[in-house]
Amino acid sequence: MRVLLHGATGRMGRAVIDKIAADENAVIVEKVSPDFEAESEDCHFTLDGCAKEADVVIDFSNHASTKTLIDYCVAHKLPVVVCTTGQTDEEKAYIKAASATVPVFYSGNMSLGIAVLQDIAKRAAAAFPDADIEIIEMHHNQKLDVPSGTALMLANAIKSVRTAAEFVIGRHEYGKRRKEEIGIHSIRMGNEVGTHQIIISSGTETITLKHEAETRALFADGAVVAAKFLKDQPAGFYDMQDALK
Repeated sequence: MRVLLHGATGRMGRAVIDKIAADENAVIVEKVSPDFEAESEDCHFTLDGCAKEADVVIDFSNHASTKTLIDYCVAHKLPVVVCTTGQTDEEKAYIKAASATVPVFYSGNMSLGIAVLQDIAKRAAAAFPDADIEIIEMHHNQKLDVPSGTALMLANAIKSVRTAAEFVIGRHEYGKRRKEEIGIHSIRMGNEVGTHQIIISSGTETITLKHEAETRALFADGAVVAAKFLKDQPAGFYDMQDALK
């Protein structure tokens, strides 16, 4: 598998480089990063400098690059794994529209464990339709988006079986909790990689589901799994649930 890595010099880009270096079935043929110290044959400032053929693009850049990235992938008929989070609704729509032309893999979290947690959360919410549900997410103090894309993924998974649910972000108003409410709470501190917890309480029993990211390498693992899955798919919109089937 030949990979074009977009966002090569960030923390996650470097983790992908390490992951692929240890994979005998994958190789990075192009690296792109606007933050690179000096453009060279090894790493380009923009996608325009890329000339080598790739099978798939892995993106760990910034959501501000969404349109440029997607336009490039559509023009070159390249499958793209979008690992970047924090996109606006307009940018998300742009990504989704591209899936009519090329295979697009999009996920708010590239962890295989989070994909499993989504499935378990849906089953638990369906089994306890009247239970209170709260989601708590913790990340490092430099994270920009609130709540995390992963927390929203988990909330939307629950909403798929509890359609009347309403998300309450950082509940702060005076008044009792409403039945349809799903509270989402964000904590930012230190170098926390990422912890997500779902608490489901019926009043007589409580289920607590928790996923802890111990190292950012797990997101690189998921990105490579996604890329290997995506490169042979037809045009369409895919996520980690599809890769795990």
